[in-house]
Amino acid sequence: MQTSSVMALADTLAADIRSGRLPPGAMLPTHRQLAARHGVALASASKVYALLKAQGLVVGETGRGTFVRDRPAQQRGWDSADEARLNAGTADLSFNHPSLPGQAQLLRAMLRKLASAGDLAALMQQQPPGGRAHERRIVARFVQAARGVPATADRTFLVNGAQQGLYIAARAMLSPGDAVAVDALTYPGFKMLAQAQDLALRPVPCRPDGPDLDALQALCRTGRIRAIYAMPTLHNPLGWILDAGQRDRLVEIARRHDCLLIEDAAYAYLAADAPPALAALAPERTLYVSSVSKSLATGLRFGYMVVPEDCATAVKAHIRASHWSLPSVVTAMATRWIEDGTVARLEAAHRRDARRRQAVARGVFAGMGLVANPSALFVWLTLPAELRMDRIAAALAARNIAVSKAEAYAATRHAPHALRLGLSSVPFEQLKPVLAQVRETIERFPV
Repeated sequence: MQTSSVMALADTLAADIRSGRLPPGAMLPTHRQLAARHGVALASASKVYALLKAQGLVVGETGRGTFVRDRPAQQRGWDSADEARLNAGTADLSFNHPSLPGQAQLLRAMLRKLASAGDLAALMQQQPPGGRAHERRIVARFVQAARGVPATADRTFLVNGAQQGLYIAARAMLSPGDAVAVDALTYPGFKMLAQAQDLALRPVPCRPDGPDLDALQALCRTGRIRAIYAMPTLHNPLGWILDAGQRDRLVEIARRHDCLLIEDAAYAYLAADAPPALAALAPERTLYVSSVSKSLATGLRFGYMVVPEDCATAVKAHIRASHWSLPSVVTAMATRWIEDGTVARLEAAHRRDARRRQAVARGVFAGMGLVANPSALFVWLTLPAELRMDRIAAALAARNIAVSKAEAYAATRHAPHALRLGLSSVPFEQLKPVLAQVRETIERFPV
């Protein structure tokens, strides 16, 4: 079969997938069936599927066949003004979707295990707010052993991912108009919930190794700061890990000025040897929020909160008011994977993967304004002074590369001209050439 004919057949199938005529999850003909149906050689049919797989349109599962891949529409970054959608051929550096080989098989095996379990009927019932007691105990033991956070079941609550945990923490403990100290560059999800809840964000300048704690101290002295939102272990987007001295001082400031601490530990699992969490240093005032969504799968929305004893009643009430509980099947899967060591094994694998991806990024962007941690799944790339981030992002979008702009992370009025690049959504073998295109676009951009 001529190369042009292979391309034509691949284009026809691709059009059917993009139009929805072949919906997500649809099983495609076997290689032999495709070859027979179109009168082509088996090798040509294999090339057609290889082309579709390279475009991210299909996925092959050993022993089962080839299926149309489910790629939900996503915004490019957190910029509400940019409604453009990722297409199947886009290299997505705007979000992190960590994945490892064998995750689909892991899910299939767990679903079979649940189907044969004696308590299957219990999964059809609604859980109490914050999760069932035995599953909260499993998570509490895990958080204590793996994260060093003193946790008990009565202070541990299960939620739909870390973002919802942050929402519950803010909703339960803060009131409209309350001032919250945040890093000048901070997680966009917290900015969004602060806007929705009418919280006043007070930016703290960023230093190369962490927040300016002198500035935070001055801010707490001059204004009533109700809470401090912090990412002490693998800050998003700057990647810093606060040392023990910085954590001690942060806790001392919070205690002196009676501030709550909201500790976002979504990426903390990637840092194997970090100092103790804020929740370990100041358990009486820290609401610790994290999840296993990134280490298991981003589509598995399973997070948890460990809160001070005197916050537990309010947190539970707001869980009940907002969503009541997680789906029972999700909690059953996640807690079993925690208990049997699967989460620990996957986290170790993700740590190895993050380091090799960082090594690629550091090599590609050598000599440029790169800010990154060797353990992180993202990098912060400062642009040359004469370039604007919106123009570079648009130029990259024209090359089917999606990135996040610094303005999504800025808690200040003016954002630096920089990009935040997620490293885990692009297959490893494609990462270096995609990042090389980013560098080339920046270096050749007309001033």
